[in-house]
Amino acid sequence: MTDSSLDALPFLRRQSRTQRFTLGAPKEFRVSPDGSRVLFLRAETGTDPRHSLWSLDLASGEETKLVDAAELLPGEEELPAEERARRERSRETGGGVVGYAVDDAFTVAAFSLSGKLYTLDLRSGAVSVLVEGSVIDPRPNPSGTHVAYVRDRRLRVIELATGEDRALVEEDGEDIAWGLAEFIAAEEMDRVRGYWWAPDGRSLLVERSDRGPVPRWTIADPANPQNPANVVAYPAAGTANADVSLAVLGLDGSRVDVARGDWEYLVSVHWSAAGKPLLTVQSRDQRRMEILALDVADGSAGVLHAEVDGRWVEITQGVPAWTSGGKLVRESAAGGDHRLVIDGVAVTPPGMQVRSVLHVGDEVLFSASEADSTQIHVYRTENGTVRRLSTADGVHHGAGSAALTVIASWSLEYSGPKVSVLRDGERVAEIGSSTVDPEIVPNLTWLTLGERGLRAALLLPRGYEESEGKLPVLLDPYGGPHAQRVLQSRNAFLTSQWLADQGFAVLVADGRGTPGRGPEWEKAIAGRLADVTLADQVDALHAAAELHPELDLERVAIRGWSYGGYLSALAVQRRPDVFHAAVAGAPVTDWSLYDTHYTERYLGTPQENPHTYEQNSLIADAGELSRALLIIHGLADDNVFVAHALRLSSALLAKGRPHVFLPLAGATHMTPQAEEVAENMMRTQVDWIVRELSAVAAVKENS
Repeated sequence: MTDSSLDALPFLRRQSRTQRFTLGAPKEFRVSPDGSRVLFLRAETGTDPRHSLWSLDLASGEETKLVDAAELLPGEEELPAEERARRERSRETGGGVVGYAVDDAFTVAAFSLSGKLYTLDLRSGAVSVLVEGSVIDPRPNPSGTHVAYVRDRRLRVIELATGEDRALVEEDGEDIAWGLAEFIAAEEMDRVRGYWWAPDGRSLLVERSDRGPVPRWTIADPANPQNPANVVAYPAAGTANADVSLAVLGLDGSRVDVARGDWEYLVSVHWSAAGKPLLTVQSRDQRRMEILALDVADGSAGVLHAEVDGRWVEITQGVPAWTSGGKLVRESAAGGDHRLVIDGVAVTPPGMQVRSVLHVGDEVLFSASEADSTQIHVYRTENGTVRRLSTADGVHHGAGSAALTVIASWSLEYSGPKVSVLRDGERVAEIGSSTVDPEIVPNLTWLTLGERGLRAALLLPRGYEESEGKLPVLLDPYGGPHAQRVLQSRNAFLTSQWLADQGFAVLVADGRGTPGRGPEWEKAIAGRLADVTLADQVDALHAAAELHPELDLERVAIRGWSYGGYLSALAVQRRPDVFHAAVAGAPVTDWSLYDTHYTERYLGTPQENPHTYEQNSLIADAGELSRALLIIHGLADDNVFVAHALRLSSALLAKGRPHVFLPLAGATHMTPQAEEVAENMMRTQVDWIVRELSAVAAVKENS
């Protein structure tokens, strides 16, 4: 769709206002048990950040708005601090109803809005406010009689029939939380929940976390010195994690503490009527992951399965779980692929890489990539075989079940998602999308580069002709683990195309460590983040230049954010023969300052491997910088703290190495959302890169 209010705005402001052209895309799908309707969230327009709750009637194809966020909240949201933290961990930039939960029979939905707890009667359509403020993660029990939620770091339950509201555990101490996922779980394991209802709705399995042992780090607000500093518990590599344990809490007041094994990390919990609750736990070094079956009567847990790897065991979302018939579903990396295993038998074929498990019922719904890692498709099992449900090339996200599946498809052929509902694999309905068309078609060439077959995309200015001469090159990578840039989705390349239109040949390459190409590819970076990821960017650049002589290797820059920022600074420090300028956004500069679960997976602890940390450090190489470097960092970042940038800047200054440092007041790890700041930050980068590359060319011309 189009929006006339955007007509006069330049691309970067349109991109910011539309949250990268994702507002208006339906998401968070839930299918009713009788298969008659689908619930989902969607913003009213492609510029409205407030999401409302909708329903699609599959018989009529009619969409109905069940909860109007603008009506319930016409003004600004006031979020509890813990909810703001949850959204930062999940990179949620939208507003309104950003999450909801339903009971098994689809009679009641619960959600929070501006800290208030609301319920929606799915039969009558009535919306009620149950609690006035500071509510986090409300969830009805499977039978729809109670709603649990977290308030002031304590788990509470309200009975819908009587309105009785009480805490399930009373425990003093601001460091104690009941029912919340701790920082590491939310940031690194994609586990955002801290409690799970029993199938009968009469008890809950609840996480208790104690952040007391975790070091305290301070985030000041230098731009507003009158504001108090924010003190957070941050488990840096080699330091203490939060102490996590579990208890089964009954609505009748009973409590059974779960026996605490020697595990460090609680990865996931699955509780269904098909079997005992399943706990997935990891050792501190992440080389052992166990699936435990919990006896809720006495809190004992026995090992059902263990995965061991000399480097680390990867986490796959959605497993383990029980099928409706009581078969254990898990993932295994044995044999060189991420394979789906049901009841001990691998059901996915060799060469297929399972990305995530979306639903487990009678059959299993999952996403995976085959030979082409630039595509992600949705599959289901059928009596021990596998059937692909998504048909067109692209990136497909699935929800629902194997029987009634919702697929949101992103492609190079169109900008917004096309959302289809399939019954037993056959399309029966579509869900509308109101995203704004960015009106940019990337001038993109797909590449497979070098001896390792690096997947890459080369973007040239729209309308460019070779007769115009060579183009300066700008690498635009993430380049690190758990994130992939080279995907067959138009929206993945909008910023890169804008950069190309400023007069660059933009190269985006995924090297070793990125997902989609199997365990060996991912684990090649063990202990060698810097060497391996940088080598792949250099190889991709040189291989692309051999195929495309319009790339000017005498003028090469690189930019990136987070791991991409680390990789960019690394490039000009260690390969000044290749890279002439770099923009490092929110870079990790000293891995001992980054969190336990992520960092120790690849490098071990600083105490055990000090030399490895030094080899992968930007600060250790500060004296080697001989090229232009622009560092950008948000002062309110609680993921990659601004201490990273400040320490690098100090080390560079001490070594007499000139550089530029741009602090972003009030900005977190997510890139700035204010339209003016988002636009000016990008233009500042481009202007700086153009100036530095021009200076390099001038020096060469005069030499």
